[in-house]
Amino acid sequence: MSRLFAVKTVLGWFLLSQAVDAYAEPYRPTDDAQVLERLSFKASDPVARNLDRLRAHLRQNPGNLASAVDLATHYIEQGRSEGDPRFLGQAQAVLSPWWNTPTPPPAILLLRATIRQNAHEFNEALTDLDQVLVAQPTNAQAWLTKASILQVQARYDDARRACQRLARLAAAHVQAGCLGDIAGVTGQSAKSRELLRAMCFEPGLSGRERIWIATILAETAARTGAVREAEQSFAEAFKVSIKDQYLLGAYADFLLDQGRHHDVIALLRSETKADGLLLRLAIAEQALQLPLSQRHTAELTARFAAARERGTAVHIREEARFTLALLRDAERALPLAQANWNIQREPADARILLESALAAKNPASAQPVIDWLKTNRVEDFRLRQLAKQIQKTTF
Repeated sequence: MSRLFAVKTVLGWFLLSQAVDAYAEPYRPTDDAQVLERLSFKASDPVARNLDRLRAHLRQNPGNLASAVDLATHYIEQGRSEGDPRFLGQAQAVLSPWWNTPTPPPAILLLRATIRQNAHEFNEALTDLDQVLVAQPTNAQAWLTKASILQVQARYDDARRACQRLARLAAAHVQAGCLGDIAGVTGQSAKSRELLRAMCFEPGLSGRERIWIATILAETAARTGAVREAEQSFAEAFKVSIKDQYLLGAYADFLLDQGRHHDVIALLRSETKADGLLLRLAIAEQALQLPLSQRHTAELTARFAAARERGTAVHIREEARFTLALLRDAERALPLAQANWNIQREPADARILLESALAAKNPASAQPVIDWLKTNRVEDFRLRQLAKQIQKTTF
């Protein structure tokens, strides 16, 4: 999954600084009377009661900015927890009175940037964040979200500069996490792990903060082949009793790489709403030759077809992986992986492009990733192995 969708509660409300394939794109309603979503929890659930309270408060105060921001924020947080894109659509609907105004308030711009980044509208999200920072130069949330988007775009120097602005605006572990995440993919993984390992056990961290830092540690360790350390860091993240879609996807990928397919099924058998998690489940089922894999493959086929009809770019990485891993169609997977690389450039994006290029016997298509690996001194032994295999193979 892309790092843009993992929401982190690090600055008082949340940080939507990682993302993307945990969700589908937000559904945007066209009719105010349309039923967008049936709650997946009981009305007696504290979360449901809180959302009911916030909705009632907004109905009593229509057009009230604070009430709208509060409700939209909770919708986004709930959507992140449940992996259900309809909550993002609801958040956008709540913000609709301000959405297209010439100068939305900073709080609306920050939420709009969050929703736009989830839809892979990265440049538009950065524009919103820059407007926030003109009005509020000390807005730590905006700097942190900006850094995350820049990192996904592989604009690492710009991302570091955004992280550095957090020095006097947020707790030390927030800046450490921001810089450590970048260091972990730019040739400084040992330094990143050392820095974050000390932060992970600080007593003052919130649950979301602990998940965030532990997950960065786990992924960085896994990329360098430190399997035991990665397992320990994932375990630390799961000690927090907060459901986290990004963590589920990252751990599922780790398990798949270890050939632990039964563990993937145990982890994800109830997590089929999110396309990325269903994809990982289907990959594990196929590896074990389970009949259920055929049903899940058919369901994913329908979901990706529907996304294409809507003209969305949110699913491209997942569709490329689906096409290569489950359909075994490298010729179709490769252009999807290339299109995805043009949008976001993380290790997972690099991997699907390298794998597709290798399977399609098209080494030239892998050159942008090979250049990225060299330029940024990316420490990822699986990517390095794939790159060497492509460079040594004569098709």
